Amino acid sequence: MASRSPENRHSALPANLPPIGLSREASAAYIGVGTTKFDEMVADGRMPKPKRIDGRTVWSRKALDQAFEALPDETNQKGGWYEGANA
Repeated sequence: MASRSPENRHSALPANLPPIGLSREASAAYIGVGTTKFDEMVADGRMPKPKRIDGRTVWSRKALDQAFEALPDETNQKGGWYEGANA
């Protein structure tokens, strides 16, 4: 039996039911970074470690949400979110 691709695994779910477990690539995309940055964030503790399901490595979407919300907000001294916000 051929293994199912991540797209096929997720497409088996109803559209209103997001997957609870995400691959490394999907986890990185979910928080808006590339896989290299995501790996760095896992290594330094800013993102959670994955769960193991037999030979698969899977991140909990809920744990990603919590870790993302715990990241610091960035503002400049004028209160904008980037240097030119209040120029």
